Amino acid sequence: MIPFLDLKNINAQHRQELVDACANVIDSGWYIQGGECREFEKEFAQYCGTKYAIGVANGLDALTLILRAYKELGIISDADEVIVPSNTYIASILAISENNLMPILVEPDLATYLIEPKKIEEKITEKTKAIMPVHLYGQTCDMDSINNLAKKYNLKVIEDSAQSHGAYYRDKRSGNLGDASGFSFYPGKNLGALGDGGAVTTNDKILAKTIRALGNYGSHKKYKNQYKGVNSRLDEIQAAMLRVKLRYLDGEIKKRKNIAKYYLENIDNDNIILPTITTDSVWHLFVIRTTKREELQKYLLNKGIQTLIHYPIPAHKQMAYQEWSNENYPISKSIHNEVLSLPISGVQSLSETKFIVDTINDYLKKDS
Repeated sequence: MIPFLDLKNINAQHRQELVDACANVIDSGWYIQGGECREFEKEFAQYCGTKYAIGVANGLDALTLILRAYKELGIISDADEVIVPSNTYIASILAISENNLMPILVEPDLATYLIEPKKIEEKITEKTKAIMPVHLYGQTCDMDSINNLAKKYNLKVIEDSAQSHGAYYRDKRSGNLGDASGFSFYPGKNLGALGDGGAVTTNDKILAKTIRALGNYGSHKKYKNQYKGVNSRLDEIQAAMLRVKLRYLDGEIKKRKNIAKYYLENIDNDNIILPTITTDSVWHLFVIRTTKREELQKYLLNKGIQTLIHYPIPAHKQMAYQEWSNENYPISKSIHNEVLSLPISGVQSLSETKFIVDTINDYLKKDS
């Protein structure tokens, strides 16, 4: 079986370094807010090109805390609107509603699956305070257009970079393309921890200080609580794991790009729509579209190839947002009905990649 993502072998590449890093934390006797987290924050900020990185418990918290900080700073208020793609994982939207803000869904470009800048301006009102572009599947959004809109209407830009660690837009990396950015280090990410983890990156000193306090019970100083905060901190062991894996991230991205290149050049079937890449992609996911998705997925599984669907149900059709159940987002609906993610990772061999391509091409014949 070719797994969709072989996490065991991905981490086995660095096993001894990970074991040593974990042992160092255990032996240190310091497990929260220690040296490993501080060093990782410095290294990750440097990698992204930002002045600050703040480790938090997970990617959802990263986005939630950015918005919460803007509320504490008086920049955003309850019931204000945040523009977000209709085609995204639900976490992007949950972060908005968790802050008593209104998510305003905007359809994506069908070719790239990313939020369509031309459609953003149509949704801007006097209540709009931020745009949350999601660099879905590893490709960066059209940030020039988005930042121009933000400047025109005095809006904050909050990147959802949960799937785009290391991706470039022009000469800057994801995480340094707006006012702030939220990252996830869920184990399946290109930069994945061995548990949950997340981070916020920003160049705004006051914002960074506020987020750090909010994630530490609302406290800048022990036992002095300025805000009604939460407990959301990146622990020492996960920070140590991430420090090891950050050193290999660019190599992981290069391997993924080679696999994606082979897929793009060799999958040859009129029934399959391949990804359209207009900016840099780090290929967190390689997503095809086909009207024969269920048939193809079953066939591939029978041939020993595991695939996944990202994502089968759009946010506006989830029970959590049943108030949107009658709203119509036809492009998102089409995407969610047809997408299929193929295996891709730094430990996937060329022979496995060829087998996947040959199997796809053999099943869905041209003009069938």
